Amino acid sequence: MGRLEEKVAVITGAARGIGAATARIFAREGAKVAITDIDEEQGQATAAAIRDAGGEAVFIPVDVTDFTSVERMVQQVMDHFGRIDILVNNAGVLRDRTLLKMTLEDFNFVIDVNLRGVFHCTKAIAPIMVAQGKGVILNASSVVALYGNFGQTNYVASKAGVIGMTKVWARELGPKGIRVNAVAPGFIRTEMTAGLPAQVVQAVIQRTPLRMWGEPEDVAYAYLYLASDEARFVNGAVLSVDGGVVT
Repeated sequence: MGRLEEKVAVITGAARGIGAATARIFAREGAKVAITDIDEEQGQATAAAIRDAGGEAVFIPVDVTDFTSVERMVQQVMDHFGRIDILVNNAGVLRDRTLLKMTLEDFNFVIDVNLRGVFHCTKAIAPIMVAQGKGVILNASSVVALYGNFGQTNYVASKAGVIGMTKVWARELGPKGIRVNAVAPGFIRTEMTAGLPAQVVQAVIQRTPLRMWGEPEDVAYAYLYLASDEARFVNGAVLSVDGGVVT
């Protein structure tokens, strides 16, 4: 019996990377997974791969920056599965520039996806969990939210904001049977980081006490623990998955 048997999980940004790895592992552990993403082609492919492996998954398109789109997605999940037990707010983007070069569009776009998107999805799904009397909400923060990072005003602000919202929601929703936690990944090998120059990659490895990059599955297993009943007394936590970068 899987650790998430018969649970229904909504994962945003699940077409690829950490979101896709989380969807695969959740499905392997018995969850029914809603793959939600703005990338329909890759999202459909990820859902199909999970079904081919014997899991249960459906793709539902969503633009997390648009609350109407989020509401539509949530209704489709409810129509298909009838309940939502787990929300993983994973969707995220980068537009790195130093403060002096960052445009208003750069700042607003990252805040809209990484911070406002988390609010939109949680706002739409929390009432369903309250009505059920239980649920788990997991938010993607980042190691840089804990120490800042050169050239990432927008990204750091969004991910630090996610930690703040996580703490608030843990207090507000905990009495209603809903646990809210965040994961703060370090340097993870994904398509988002694939284009980094070799010298940057080496610098990252040297900066990480374990002297390695993380893989999407490393973060997905952290989500699995927090989503499972094994973490039933964990609420309002920020779990770093970073090889020791922040100690």
